[in-house]
Amino acid sequence: MRVLKFGGTSVGSAERIRSVARLVSTRGRNLVVLSAMAGTTNALVEIASLIKENQINAAASALDALKEKYAVVVADLLGDDRGYAAMAREAVKGSFDTIRNYFGTKRFTDVDERTILAQGELISTALMACYLRSQGVNVALLPALDFMLVDHNNQPLPGFIADSLNGLIEANSDAELFLTQGFICRNSRGEIDNLQRGGSDFTATLAGCAINAEEVEIWTDIDGMHTGDPRFVDGTRRVDSLTFDEASELAYFGAKILHPMCIWPARSARVPVRLLNTLDPSAEGTVIGLSDNPDGTLKAVAAKDDIVMIKVTGNRLIPPRGFFGKVFASLELCNINVDISDISEVSVALALGDDQPMIDSLLEKLSRLGKVAVEKGQVIISVVGDFTSENAGEYRGDIMEALSQFNVKMICNGASDSSLSVVVDNKDKIMALNNLNTKLFN
Repeated sequence: MRVLKFGGTSVGSAERIRSVARLVSTRGRNLVVLSAMAGTTNALVEIASLIKENQINAAASALDALKEKYAVVVADLLGDDRGYAAMAREAVKGSFDTIRNYFGTKRFTDVDERTILAQGELISTALMACYLRSQGVNVALLPALDFMLVDHNNQPLPGFIADSLNGLIEANSDAELFLTQGFICRNSRGEIDNLQRGGSDFTATLAGCAINAEEVEIWTDIDGMHTGDPRFVDGTRRVDSLTFDEASELAYFGAKILHPMCIWPARSARVPVRLLNTLDPSAEGTVIGLSDNPDGTLKAVAAKDDIVMIKVTGNRLIPPRGFFGKVFASLELCNINVDISDISEVSVALALGDDQPMIDSLLEKLSRLGKVAVEKGQVIISVVGDFTSENAGEYRGDIMEALSQFNVKMICNGASDSSLSVVVDNKDKIMALNNLNTKLFN
């Protein structure tokens, strides 16, 4: 059995839903994971925000607009098939009624907001199930809220997921196809929760691990991982294969095609992940994890935006060992995640996401240890590939040559065998990415 995950653009219209249905119904007895239709989650975020601000009329208008969108989709998808069209309309109505129940709520909680956000995936899977059944496919809709569970630290519970999901599959042993929601889950308190944006990838690999899948397929609107982001870089090409480590580095450092957390379940269960294109199903895509052995080449470049660089220089009154300990203790106390760092005798440079809520508290603590300099508007650019090969020195030279015209603020080289990362100003991002793609891959 395989797990086939389809993102929001892959099910973004009635025609796209039909295309996905044709694809999955000819692939055998697999588990299909769906995201919400493109644009739906953003609309639900807006509606939840309006409810929270008690702008009920605006929330109602936004919900009516979304309702009209889905009325068109249902009519296009199921036409005059009264039975399945009625079932689809009822499912959509049920989700919208759930949302309307929060209008005028005196105390709108985070749980309420997450319940609203979950409706996108509940609707998309309901529509797909109705359409597949209208085409004679015996599909079992397995609610993700019945098997996808996270603990009090929002970490998935693989044992529970495996037992519950396999139990649901066994209970529907006559089904030709299984269908479930990505993104949504329950937390340790039994409340509706989610795996954060892009979490459908995470759902897919967790499910693949749970059922010991032959492969997890991530279907998007691009034919696999590219050497660079085609939105910003000219002349990119598809990457045939990646190790788990290479894919994890690319996802963490900004490759939008993958959720940063989705690799570890696949790696732990040794389940390959393949990135495929719904607009070109015949394309081979990119396969991740068929081999753990690096092949001596560079694979791709990724960029992570909205980075702040913090440099702390000690006053030499604190011994280096104590100074470094206090810096990293401050990071722990403020719950700050650092992307890359660099250390010299009495200074530490840190590059981290500037959206973390306790950065101001961190800066206040660091200022007690020495001089603090802050640069916002930075970007981390990471080149991913095999930096253990005999060509590694040449690769490093080529990277520095491609970046020679830019002010490189930090270089992180050697902490990982799979990447070399630098920090530059955001204004230099696009040119730097294009220079690297030209120098390294063309």
